[in-house]
Amino acid sequence: MTLLIWKPEYAIGIAAVDYEHQELIRMINDLDRRMQGPVVAAEIEILLGELHAAISAHFALEELAMVKAHYAELPQHKADHEALLEQIRDMMDQFVAEPDQGRRLLGERLENWFEKHFATFDARLHQATGD
Repeated sequence: MTLLIWKPEYAIGIAAVDYEHQELIRMINDLDRRMQGPVVAAEIEILLGELHAAISAHFALEELAMVKAHYAELPQHKADHEALLEQIRDMMDQFVAEPDQGRRLLGERLENWFEKHFATFDARLHQATGD
């Protein structure tokens, strides 16, 4: 089963941001698949670190687009980004302490966060950029 599926309504109309959203979904799904089989904790820690770095870089790109668009909800959107990054750090710590709990948190938090974030914050960003 695929954890996250790209949906056309997730597109915000900024090609680089939309591409990165799709890549992040691919990374998350790859991580989820790897966590379903025999888990090598060191590999999962590395993948979680790579995911955190990729999401951080993506958020910087998205926030730059918001600044250029004079996006009024930048502070709230940025706060939501920071909350996800904190959750990923928590998942990394949780996975090291208890891998089974880390697996559960990955599925629950990322799926819920992406669905909510794409449907609310990113949808409004799409409207603000006029694309």
